[in-house]
Amino acid sequence: MLTKIDLCSMALLKLGEAPIQSLTDDTAAAQLGRTMADPVIETLLTMHPWRFACKMYDLKKNTEEYLQLPSDILRVLKCDGQIVGDKIYSNADHVTIWAIARMPVETFPSYFVTLVVTKLAMEFCIPLLGDQTVMRMLLALYESELQTAKFIDSTISSSTPIADFSLISSRF
Repeated sequence: MLTKIDLCSMALLKLGEAPIQSLTDDTAAAQLGRTMADPVIETLLTMHPWRFACKMYDLKKNTEEYLQLPSDILRVLKCDGQIVGDKIYSNADHVTIWAIARMPVETFPSYFVTLVVTKLAMEFCIPLLGDQTVMRMLLALYESELQTAKFIDSTISSSTPIADFSLISSRF
């Protein structure tokens, strides 16, 4: 099962550094992993509507006349209501939203793992190596992997069939 330590270790190996055993180690690499892993992962999850990270939520209005967003939501993609902070204001008592959620590392597909590892290597590069050339090479690799990951994610078939579409119905 993949962990944040594994992701950080793979990023370090990509830089030619030794892997870490724990994020609590007293090393620069472990400190970088402890500090950078969560923000990097959340940023990557938020930047694109990855199919594996999208969830639908059915929310009900509470006693204070608003709907509370769940804490695992990173970005709301579709909502019938006005979002203010972590609350949704709507005239409806029930709202369905489509959102990007925090996902456990072990659920990441391989194309996303590769992207996270390269992004972490970029973030670790200057503090650990101080090498701009390696950083530029990692940036080019990251951009290529981002394109590939988005392509793979976009070609995963949707399990939602077209339910009722008048042009299809008129053909039969």
